[in-house]
Amino acid sequence: MNETLKRGISGAIYIILLLASILYSTESFFILFGIFLIISVYEFCNLIQINKVFPIVFGTALYTIVTLVSHYNKITADSINQIFNTDLEIAINIQQLDVVLLVIALVVSIKCILFLFYDNIQKISTSSKYLYLLGYIILPFVFITKISFGINDYNPKIIIGLFILIWTNDTFAYIVGKSIGRTKLFEKISPKKTIEGFLGGIVFAVLAGYLISKYYIKANPEFSDRSILIWTSIAVIVGIAGTIGDLIESKFKRIAGVKDSGSIMPGHGGILDRLDSVIFVAPIIFLFYQILNYVS
Repeated sequence: MNETLKRGISGAIYIILLLASILYSTESFFILFGIFLIISVYEFCNLIQINKVFPIVFGTALYTIVTLVSHYNKITADSINQIFNTDLEIAINIQQLDVVLLVIALVVSIKCILFLFYDNIQKISTSSKYLYLLGYIILPFVFITKISFGINDYNPKIIIGLFILIWTNDTFAYIVGKSIGRTKLFEKISPKKTIEGFLGGIVFAVLAGYLISKYYIKANPEFSDRSILIWTSIAVIVGIAGTIGDLIESKFKRIAGVKDSGSIMPGHGGILDRLDSVIFVAPIIFLFYQILNYVS
């Protein structure tokens, strides 16, 4: 099969599956990203060369528990007491849990940035491998599900809007870079990326953010200006942090001596190759939402 056709078919299947799961129900969205988490953990373990069994079990358990606790907490205490026939008082402070997980994810994100820009060592310590696995791979999937709830209930438009921004940034960074790109962004890690492409991706992502806010989210007219500001700000975050996330994964692959994280998507590589931007962006967007919620 022609490589371009193969790439187009696998990409279309990925997008259809992604959109269908997000739009169908909260549960289908959680399940699909749980599957994506398992595959990403498997691929990342291959990259950093550690045993896969414990990370997959731990990552799946953490994702499941935090998701259930966060989004189905209305039935927690009474249901658990009935199941185990106890009178135990169960108090789960969701906000404290979020803060702890967010701090871990952001600290590891900073470590990833230092690893990208300043760490010339081509061998990663065992402790760092597991730290990256937790904060760079597992926790971001938790925050992807949390982002989809925005301030209130599950809203598929939020997560779809986020993916549209990421796809727009990636697409136009490539187009602009291919057309007028001259200055290399980070040649030793990603020779094809250019500063012109990087800036072009952000500009078009901001335009997409404006259009999403205006015609897709369709905020109350009273809050339309605020919505535009929010989504254009998210676009800038996506453009900057998404590119950094892409470069970080490229460095892991370069150290591992491989082109792709996997081969599950013909012509595209692995799931981690498709989600490297969103998993690095997710904790930052979640923090952005929490700040918005606090100041409002």
